[in-house]
Amino acid sequence: MSSILDICRTTDLPVRSFESGEEILIEGTKDGFLYFLKEGAVEVCKSDVTVNTISSHGSILGEVSVLLDRPHMATVKAIKPTTVYLVEHPEQFLRDHPEVNLQIARLLASRLQGVTAYLVDLKQQFEAREDHPGVVDEVLQTLLQHHVNKEI
Repeated sequence: MSSILDICRTTDLPVRSFESGEEILIEGTKDGFLYFLKEGAVEVCKSDVTVNTISSHGSILGEVSVLLDRPHMATVKAIKPTTVYLVEHPEQFLRDHPEVNLQIARLLASRLQGVTAYLVDLKQQFEAREDHPGVVDEVLQTLLQHHVNKEI
C-alpha cells in the first residue's frame, strides 16, 4: 500500500506553507478542503484548549469536516514553519484513493476507542460517589447507539 505522502506527491497536489502561529483550519468555519502534513508541526485547539500536537508527516487534517460536511470542530495552527498538501476536491480524491479512506477509518476508530475508554474510566472512578456526573452515562449511550441517518 502506498503511503499518503507518496500519493500526495504522485497526484501533484498543491502545497501551502504556513508560518509559526498561522491558522490552517479555524474552528466553526468550513473550507471543504482536506490537508496532509508534509513538514512542520501543528497544534489542535478546541475552544482555546490545546487537545493535540501533530508532527507526523502524512497526518490528515480536516477529515471530520469533509466527511460530515460540517464546519471544522477545532482550530489547527502551525507551531513552527509548516507545509501541507492541499486537496481541493476531497470527495473525488477519496474515491480515487481508497487506501487513504482506510487510513482515515483507522484514525477515526482509534479516536473513538480512546474517547470511549476515557469515558468508561471516568464512569468507573465516579460511579460510587453520590455526585457522579450522570452526563458520562448519557455521552456513552450516545456514542454507542448513535447512527448516521444518511444514505451512503
